[in-house]
Amino acid sequence: MQPQPARRLDQWLWFARFVKSRSLAARLCTAGAIAVNGAAIRKANHAVHVGDTLAVPQGALCRTVRVLALGLRRGPAAEARWLYEEIAVPVRQSELAPAWEPLILDEEDPSDI
Repeated sequence: MQPQPARRLDQWLWFARFVKSRSLAARLCTAGAIAVNGAAIRKANHAVHVGDTLAVPQGALCRTVRVLALGLRRGPAAEARWLYEEIAVPVRQSELAPAWEPLILDEEDPSDI
């Protein structure tokens, strides 16, 4: 049985144009910002296979995509869109964080406010 082809995570993120540079992709990986199949990844050399699901932060959004192809190069944006498909609507990062609650309550009666 032949091993399934794979690509380094940082390289795939760069090929698919989720990041502007491969070093930025590596920093995202080591920070644990990327999740592959639901697990946070901390290594840029993590192997990505066709069919894997990735959660990728991009600006204020978190995008969830499925890998369709591994790619051979960083080509134009139209070519990069063939490497993945969106499987969920992008979610704002602030919606993922729990609602803010004050840690110290005022001594006054809350009904006076």
